[in-house]
Amino acid sequence: MSSERGPVRRTPPQLWSDRIRSVLTGAPDAPMVLLGNFEVENQWAEDEPGLPRVAASATREMANRMDEFCLLLAGPQDHVVLKSAPDPDHLAHLEALGLELPRILTPAAQDPQLTVTEDVLADPALCKELGALTGHPALWPHGVSVREEKLAELAGLRLALPSAHICKAVNGKTYSREVATALGLRQPHGWVCRTVGDLAHAVEEAGALLDGGGRAVAKDSYGVSGKGLLVVSERASLERIARKIARRAERTGDDGLSMVVETWVAKQTDLNYQFTVGRDGSFTFDFVREAVTESGVHKGHRIPARLDGAQHAELEAAARLIGERLYVDGYFGPVGVDAMVDPEGGLYPLVEINARNNMSTYQERVRDRCIPEGKVAFATQYPVTLRGPLPFARLSDLLEGLLLSPGAPEGLLVNNYATVNAAAHRLRPDEGRHTFDGRLYGIAVAGSDDRLAALDQQIAARLAAFTEENRHGR
Repeated sequence: MSSERGPVRRTPPQLWSDRIRSVLTGAPDAPMVLLGNFEVENQWAEDEPGLPRVAASATREMANRMDEFCLLLAGPQDHVVLKSAPDPDHLAHLEALGLELPRILTPAAQDPQLTVTEDVLADPALCKELGALTGHPALWPHGVSVREEKLAELAGLRLALPSAHICKAVNGKTYSREVATALGLRQPHGWVCRTVGDLAHAVEEAGALLDGGGRAVAKDSYGVSGKGLLVVSERASLERIARKIARRAERTGDDGLSMVVETWVAKQTDLNYQFTVGRDGSFTFDFVREAVTESGVHKGHRIPARLDGAQHAELEAAARLIGERLYVDGYFGPVGVDAMVDPEGGLYPLVEINARNNMSTYQERVRDRCIPEGKVAFATQYPVTLRGPLPFARLSDLLEGLLLSPGAPEGLLVNNYATVNAAAHRLRPDEGRHTFDGRLYGIAVAGSDDRLAALDQQIAARLAAFTEENRHGR
């Protein structure tokens, strides 16, 4: 199923969206097929032993519907494959702000527990339609696993990014630590654990820190969104995890691991910066954002980041070194790096490499077009609890006067609406399940930090009141 969205109009070549397209396809106006297979780390983590696994999160269906972010990364010449068709009033909201939208394709059916890639692979007719698209578009997924490679092969599309083998290798937290060490970049003291023996050594070393009142964190190499991460403050807790992992190795006969253990360091600010590595090894520093996190889970970005010139120059110098290493290891395309500012203003320029699209990647085309110089913005998410699917038109009523509109100096641009209703299938009144949880993603734009904070608080307050009504059946 597909729909056409408006005429093709060219944008100035200096825009970021044209630069990245030139890297991925060789031309600033070449068409692409975009695929939002978020949390591709779950596929990379398969058969990678790490921390003991916990039950699958109930938020998986929301993560899978983050595919709708691709609408604002794509241009009018592109095709975006989504799990299901967007709310038409949400599309009208975006188009009214001057955002030219791509052609949208959807599979015949979608399973909330599956990624968009898996849904497309289960639809031979859609695979055939993708292969018949004019202009021979390249496939640009959020990240490349073997499933995206399989889709490209079945549909006859070329991948815009390197192979799954390369993408997985450079996205591991073990790789990030080893690169930071090799490049001499400041990082928390830590240990790469590729065997049970490595982990035993790390536990012994970290134990001395814990005994002195410090903290440590154990991380799966392919954990994402706060999953696969354990912060400990007692030696006994770390030793208990190590014993569980050792017993698993005894049962399986495989002592291999894919983890890191690090000291927990004080920080003032989380950062995320992005650069692009060209197919020829060229380098472009794209942007830096302040990343807002809560308990290790990404909550949003502040635009622009509040860094001084020296800090920005240090990040760019580190990015260039990392980019050179990635190119040697076979990677090209967009790269997001997590970094930190310590309480004294010093930098940890490399905490983690994400050689794939990042949340900030999906914001840059909006920044180009909807956040002029002198404005500040906060890309964030708001929780909602619902008693039934919420149409975008109803949300517009709830947030009257707060949504961004043509000519308005401030407001909220909703950059993903699918996640609001992604879990509606969980409603089971006959089983006593009368509500479900969703997330509203948006970019709040204002003229100052004070105005931005006030706007964010107003939006949160209205949605919280609506949620409270739903929880109590009013």
